[in-house]
Amino acid sequence: MRMINQDEEVEAEVTWEDQQNINSFSKLNVKFSDIEERYGEKKQEDEYLDDLLQELEQQELLGDEGELVRYKIGDAFISITLEDAAQRTKREKEFLSEELKKLRNEMDSLTTEMEKLKVLLYGKFGKAINLEKD
Repeated sequence: MRMINQDEEVEAEVTWEDQQNINSFSKLNVKFSDIEERYGEKKQEDEYLDDLLQELEQQELLGDEGELVRYKIGDAFISITLEDAAQRTKREKEFLSEELKKLRNEMDSLTTEMEKLKVLLYGKFGKAINLEKD
């Protein structure tokens, strides 16, 4: 954290409206961070599903189509064929891709709102306020 020089200080009175804008920015920032974390987790899960699909397709190419594999549903494992496991994994991946798109759109929307508030607040307070992530 750096200190503000006397030259950089801006004498601006914080009005009720300014405080509401600061609070709104803070809430949006917290929400963005939460969504960003969920997005990262979902992205990791998507990569795992990619790996799983590659493994299942490789097993199918080796001619083990009738072989049963253990497939996790919730906390339980069931035995299903390789083909069924691949189909289920593809559906799960499609569902996950939709979730990732929704989270990305929500993050973009929050970023847009936060940028508007940044322009407004930096316009009034200049360098006396820090709205950037460290």
